[in-house]
This record gives sequence, C-alpha cells and structure tokens, in this order.
Amino acid sequence: MSLVVLGLNHHRSPVELRERLAFRPEAVPGALTELHRQLDKAGVAILSTCNRVEIYANHNTASAQRLSSGASAFLSRYHDLPEQAFQDGLYQYEGAETAGHLFRVASSLDSLVIGEAQILGQVHDAYLASQRGQVADKVIHALFQKAFAVAKAVRSRTRIGAGNVSVSSVAVDLAASIFMDLAGKTVMVIGAGETARLTLKSLVERGVGNVLALNRSLEKAKAMAASCEGEPVAFAELGRRLHRADIVITSTAAPGFILHPAEFQDALRQRDYAPMFVIDIAVPRDVEPAVAELDNVYLYNMDDLEEVVAANLDERRREMAHGMAIVERGVEQFSRWMHALEVEPAIAAMADELDAIRTRELESTLSNLPDLTEEQREEVRYLTKRIVRAILQSPMTQLKHEIRHHDPHTVLHLVKRLFGLRDSP
Repeated sequence: MSLVVLGLNHHRSPVELRERLAFRPEAVPGALTELHRQLDKAGVAILSTCNRVEIYANHNTASAQRLSSGASAFLSRYHDLPEQAFQDGLYQYEGAETAGHLFRVASSLDSLVIGEAQILGQVHDAYLASQRGQVADKVIHALFQKAFAVAKAVRSRTRIGAGNVSVSSVAVDLAASIFMDLAGKTVMVIGAGETARLTLKSLVERGVGNVLALNRSLEKAKAMAASCEGEPVAFAELGRRLHRADIVITSTAAPGFILHPAEFQDALRQRDYAPMFVIDIAVPRDVEPAVAELDNVYLYNMDDLEEVVAANLDERRREMAHGMAIVERGVEQFSRWMHALEVEPAIAAMADELDAIRTRELESTLSNLPDLTEEQREEVRYLTKRIVRAILQSPMTQLKHEIRHHDPHTVLHLVKRLFGLRDSP
C-alpha cells in the first residue's frame, strides 16, 4: 500500500508558478476523474488554493515512486507545462509523512499566516470533491477525516488562532475596545485605499450605523458610499463634517497632513467631547501626530496597527509547538490504523488457507459417514467452522498487536512463511 502527496506551495514556489498549476473550482471534478484514471484507479484528492497545489493519492499495489511520477506527469499534461518548469519547487511525502503534512496544513501550521481559519474549509472542499467524484478510497477517506479531527483539536486546545493578524481587523478590534458597542456609530472614511475599504467593510459588518465617504473625486466618494449605503461628501466639507464622526478612517495619497489638532478641537466641542477613534493608515500620514495628545481622541497610525499585528503573530508562533505535538499524536494514531490495514490481507489469507484445509478434510470425513442425516452433516460443518474461528482468534489478535508495535513488513513476512501464504495480488 502506498500513500503519497505531491505538491508545491508558497514556501518554495513563486505565485506565478502556483497560478499556472492551480485548478479552478469548477474544473476540479473533471481533473479528479482524469487523475483517478491515469493513476490506475488510485484513491485521489486535489487541494488547490492561492498558496498551494497538492495531489494526494493512495494505491494498494503501486509503489510510492510510481504514484508520485504519475501525479507529476498529470500536472504537466493537464496544465500544458513541462515538468522541468516546476520540478525544483515540488515536494513529496510518503506514508505517515503524508499524514503529518496534511494535518499541519489543515491545522494552519503550514499557512502563510499561521492560524488562519480559511484553509480548513479549503481542505474540506477538497475532500468533498473527491468523495462526490467517487475517487476517494478507504485510506483517503480516513486521512482527511483524521485531518479534520486534528485541526479541530489544534484550534480548540491552543491559541493558534488568537488575535487578528490583518491591519483592518486589528483596527476594528481597537474601535470595539473603545466604544464597546459599535451599533449606531458613524464612520467617516477619507480616501479609497484597499485597507481603508476593508476596514470600513469590517466595521459595517460589526453594526456601525452611518458612513460618510469623502474623496477629492466626488465620483469615487459616491462609489465608496454606494458600497455600504453611506453618504457621499465633498472633500471640501471635511472640516465642517468631522464632528459627526465617531470613527475616522483616512487613507489618502496627500503629500502632507490633511487633519490637524485645530480641526479635532473644534469637532470635539461640537460633539460635547464624546470620544473619537482615528485610524490613519495613509503613508505618508494624513493626521498630524499632535492630535494624539488631545483628550478623548484615540489616534492609531499604520505603525501602531502593524505592531499589534506583529504581537499577535508572535503569540501564534509560540503556540506552534503545542499544535505540532497534537499533530504528532494524530500521525501516530493514523499510522497504527494504516498498519492494522496492512494486516487485513494476511488475516484474510490465513482464514482462507485454514478454511480450505477445513473444507478438504471435512468432505473427506463426511464421505466416510454415509449414514449421517443432512441435519447432522450441517451440524458437523458448523462445528468445524467454529473450531477454525477459535484457532484464528488468538493469532489475529496477536498479529494486530505486533503490527502496531513492530515493523509491519517483518511481521507480515514471518506470518506468510509460517502459514505458507503467497503475497496478495
């Protein structure tokens, strides 16, 4: 039995190459069918994300090298790309190492952003596609099911997913810590940068009530406002509208400061000194640093937010050792299951051999007992079956124990020699 994974990821391959080898979601079912056929009916699964492309395969008789070579050739043919173009970035694992790799991937211990939650859903989608395409054999089923269990254990028993690690998410968390409840708050977004857009989107999802969108281009202000049912505001109105904002997100391309202490002092007076949270994610900065010295104004710039992101990432990295220990236990459990699976053909062969002896000797004996009724003959047949089962019980139990604790190939070789068994086809 051979279980392998062959793939490439963000650690060793550039995004341009990963894009060339990626599988579109709608193309995966057809690709699985073709891969299953080309690998001689092997159990297969394809995991394709923006950071990795991986093929998992299991075959009862083909060698691991044959599976890996076949998977590489499939990638080449399917994507019309010479194997030499991606060989340097390929990695492959066999047996228990395959399980360890998938368990780390599903647990987000191998992700670009450690602890991100999206990868588990992507692994689940890969498994469902294999299952629906009827190309997942017993081992592929067990491998992915165990991966889900390990990922759940890592997520629940560690803090690998603690703390947000995107600037926009951190900004929203800080806003929530200041206002406690974001419902009904007014957000003013100045500019149209991607981080500003993501931050605004997160704030809207958290329940902010009103959005004021400002831009030097009124058309861009209208587009930003339309995306969140907000109100477009001419840039010239900034100073006169500032007091309405509980939260200010600014991300313009201005060469210098566009907001100074004076504007905020005036805004604070108009809002009876209710707190204001300011996120300056422009580079260069939009808000003069002296604004942070004002009472009831909480100013964070890009460096502040990235510092929080870095601290959260450090905490996640510290949790990796704990997560890896959970993965290792999962690999040990899966390996024991695989070893037990390897013994099944030997047990079946032992049973067949003893049953053949039973049948041969039984028929010979019954032929010498012509006076037995059919009912008595059936009773004798049943008795011989019980005797064979009783004889097999202890060897089968001990064989499974030996397989779990010793080299399975050595144990199976000895059993085959003792019982005169031939290798399974």
